[in-house]
Amino acid sequence: MSSIVRPTPAQRTRRLVVLAAAVFAVVVPLVQNFAGLGLTQAEFAADGNTTLRVAGYAFAIWSLIYLGLMAYAIRQALPQTGESVLISRMGWPSAVALFGIGFWIIVAALNLKVASVGVIFASLLALLIPLLLSAGTIRSLSRADRDRLLVAWPLAALAGWLTVAAPLNLITTATALNALPAALSPTGWALVAVAVVLLVGLGVIWRLRLLAYPLPIAWGLIGAFAAEQERNPTLGFAALAAAVILILAGVLLTFRLRPGVER
Repeated sequence: MSSIVRPTPAQRTRRLVVLAAAVFAVVVPLVQNFAGLGLTQAEFAADGNTTLRVAGYAFAIWSLIYLGLMAYAIRQALPQTGESVLISRMGWPSAVALFGIGFWIIVAALNLKVASVGVIFASLLALLIPLLLSAGTIRSLSRADRDRLLVAWPLAALAGWLTVAAPLNLITTATALNALPAALSPTGWALVAVAVVLLVGLGVIWRLRLLAYPLPIAWGLIGAFAAEQERNPTLGFAALAAAVILILAGVLLTFRLRPGVER
């Protein structure tokens, strides 16, 4: 059960920072797209997408992610919300990640490719590491627990999308800068990226047993399949296979194993 301990002044300050970070993350792309400042996210991604690309519609998942993040940020900021273990552990890391995804929009608009890679990986690690460290706590929560639904789920969904978006960002940046090592062909590096996403995804699913994490990864990989199936069938079907494996693993580990039991 979530704790009902009232937050201290320092904890209330942290909660307001998280709320401000969530608002920043959501407002920045709206302002950037409305005002037409710099490159759009699609234009930024298009430069260097000859090695690995994702269908444009896949990025519509951001609408759901933003909704979840705002629900998380608003709920944890409410005075009546208790200071639970999970809210406490994920507070500052989530603020870093939320400011990070907003800042990524800015560096992408400015076409700062190398900086964009650093920002997206920092945002991913800021979330993924504390989520993994809190895996036992997350697994111990009941399916209907508010912390599970309004803390673990939104943050795991963001971490899942960043798990597939960060390697994609790296591959497109390396391609645009002609920096892909010659040890493998471009398709070979793209396949390595898909394999890394799959292995990381499976490892995190095993620890968290939270379906919110693999679903965005699978969605991104299906987007890669849609974009690559005609141009590069080998890569496209590899991405599809990885998506299917992640969905099956997510369902089996989430619903076939008791959340609080190590196996």
